[in-house]
Amino acid sequence: MDEETDCPGPGGTADVVCALCGARAASESAPPTWLCSVENGSRHYFCDDCARTHIRAIEGRLDSAWW
Repeated sequence: MDEETDCPGPGGTADVVCALCGARAASESAPPTWLCSVENGSRHYFCDDCARTHIRAIEGRLDSAWW
């Protein structure tokens, strides 16, 4: 697979917010424990709690809309 796995933080000074629960990262970039998913061409960040809760769906490569 030629899929890029590195997902850098967003540019600018925008806060990183969990797409499910709305938790905010303490810094401008996502912490290493957060998950970054590209769905339909846009980045979605998920905090470590939401990522743990939905790990099976994530590993099954389901879009977050199905969670």
